[in-house]
Amino acid sequence: MKITREEVEHVARLARLELGPDEMERITGQLDTLLSYVAKLDEVDTTGVAVTTCTGVASNGFREDVVTPSLLRESALAGAPQHNGEFFVVPRILT
Repeated sequence: MKITREEVEHVARLARLELGPDEMERITGQLDTLLSYVAKLDEVDTTGVAVTTCTGVASNGFREDVVTPSLLRESALAGAPQHNGEFFVVPRILT
């Protein structure tokens, strides 16, 4: 499967990326190489291989809740660029 420059431009627009001509050419080549590697997977004979949905075994590391001393407020605020004595002061990002 070959990816075209137009497809890369379309994906870049969807991702709201502004790519210059050199970047566009480089990324098109990189994606084309990547897709050719993925296409090779179609050539692998998987006859007799059991279907799996999970390749790793995961387990939760549950533990009992234990109350432990926490960082003192003064210590936490000491490294803050701005605070009001009780809380961190940060710039407003929502209006």
